[in-house]
Amino acid sequence: MLISGFTIIKNAVVNDYPIVEAITSILPVVDEMIVLAGDSKDDTVELIRSVNDPKIKIHNSVWNPALNKGGKALADETNKAFKLIDPDADWAFYIQADEVVHEKYHNKILEACKKFKHDNEVKGLLFKYLHFYGTYDYTGDSRKWYNKEIRIIRNDPAITSYKDAQGFRKDGRQLPVKLIDAYIYHYGWVKNPYQMKQKLYNAGKLWNSEEEMDAFLKTGELFDYSDFDSLIRFDGTHPAVMQKRIANKNWEVNFNIEQKKFSFKNRLLYWIEKKTGKRLFEFRNYKILK
Repeated sequence: MLISGFTIIKNAVVNDYPIVEAITSILPVVDEMIVLAGDSKDDTVELIRSVNDPKIKIHNSVWNPALNKGGKALADETNKAFKLIDPDADWAFYIQADEVVHEKYHNKILEACKKFKHDNEVKGLLFKYLHFYGTYDYTGDSRKWYNKEIRIIRNDPAITSYKDAQGFRKDGRQLPVKLIDAYIYHYGWVKNPYQMKQKLYNAGKLWNSEEEMDAFLKTGELFDYSDFDSLIRFDGTHPAVMQKRIANKNWEVNFNIEQKKFSFKNRLLYWIEKKTGKRLFEFRNYKILK
């Protein structure tokens, strides 16, 4: 069985993406790691090279500015990276620049890949998600955070990245997938408030106009983390590859997690989800096979 990893990255240093942690978190699972580096204004390529692992294969790309709307450039680059994997690969493991896999899930991931290797009905593997917010001590638990997404796909050229690279589809249709007992740890909303504001300004240009993002930047130098609807405290362990970054954290954000900011409808749906474990009326970018 051959598993290829692939990711895209641009301006990792400027935006402080944990791309090194993302890549190294799946290296034990993959046989190669394709990194498609965009036309960065910083030392992104040198940062990737510093990992110094023979599995890593760096390719260069120029992002298409005509796709800087709706996050289409992200899907375009993801598709480019997918095409670069070993043609003999059975599976392709996609990891985004702010996503990390805990080492405790490595065996479960490999077991699932082996189990469904010859089941051609299964086009991908679905992961659960933890979205960290503000600091490494809190996660979002409301409906605004997607709780599952596809991160391993079969090596099928008809499969393409969907919309802003959140997930994948085949010929425009939802992929039939198997849910596995493994989580993706998403750290995209964990930065000091100044860095968070700058990152959102830079990344926001992939969805919005320059004028809109300039207006956003003028609202203040620091990102306001108080704009949340529901958080819970995280009492688990973080991936080993994140420990240095966590130890170097130099900011504090305090939350009143007893405070819930819901409309009546969302409060009711939140209560039902907590009681039953079912998220009603959610958008699903996949079809879970029984």
